[in-house]
Amino acid sequence: MPDPSAAPAPSPSSPVRIILVDDDPLTRAAIKPLLRPREDYAVVAEAGDGRQAIEAVERVEADIVLMDLGMPVMDGIEATRRLVDEGTASRIVILTTFNTDDSVLRGIDAGASGFLLKDVRAAQLAQAVRAVAQGDAVLTPRVTKELIARGVPRALSGAQREGLRERFGVLTPRELDVARLIAEGMSNEEIAERL
Repeated sequence: MPDPSAAPAPSPSSPVRIILVDDDPLTRAAIKPLLRPREDYAVVAEAGDGRQAIEAVERVEADIVLMDLGMPVMDGIEATRRLVDEGTASRIVILTTFNTDDSVLRGIDAGASGFLLKDVRAAQLAQAVRAVAQGDAVLTPRVTKELIARGVPRALSGAQREGLRERFGVLTPRELDVARLIAEGMSNEEIAERL
């Protein structure tokens, strides 16, 4: 994953600068207003494929690249991998309709800091973008729940498990309990009451 210390995170009062990458212009047009609820976000560039995304990152300073997966010319996984390998300071959040273990793991392996599904609510999208811009990693609860339920980390090779440990650290049993409850969609208050 990109090094969160590579670039200073935007302050809570400054707008998060976003490059919006999706091959469907209608989807980009629909997402843009969702990211301007209180002028907390600024879409500074748009791209229709992975190659254009790389060019946009080279041309425009951005905190977040909101990246689709299925695109022509170059898909979102390859674009993410190239951006991270080039040392971009922008953090990448995948926003897609693909909800498979393979696409999630490939996105994480490529260096994405977040993975959201396009059925995410507007407020959740805005919160996730802000969280990733400030250095956190975000997985949509439905994806997290499915990964935990399927025991995907156990299915990984030793090298893959080690790579995830380096990126996310090792969760304590208590943190794993909290992660499972978050994946079930529980609020902070509900988690506190349960634990």
